[in-house]
Amino acid sequence: MQKKIPMRQCIGCREMKPKKELVRVVRSPEGALSLDFRGKAPGRGAYLCPNTECLKRARKGRALERAFDCAVTPEIYDALERAMEDEHNGG
Repeated sequence: MQKKIPMRQCIGCREMKPKKELVRVVRSPEGALSLDFRGKAPGRGAYLCPNTECLKRARKGRALERAFDCAVTPEIYDALERAMEDEHNGG
């Protein structure tokens, strides 16, 4: 019997993709937002494709605010974008 592949929806492009292909944005129990590339951090998660275009779409549509039910400042989006670019560049 084949193992079921967990699917998640990107909050930027709204496409369903395998969980392993997406980057998890997590709101920790303390309320801090960060990128979770391993998918193991505790807290509420939302998923994004690993490119800045989906992050920009999520920013424009206020998707993180809706997913986490909290205010997300432009500084947080900028920090998430930098972290995503650093990870993409092998950092």
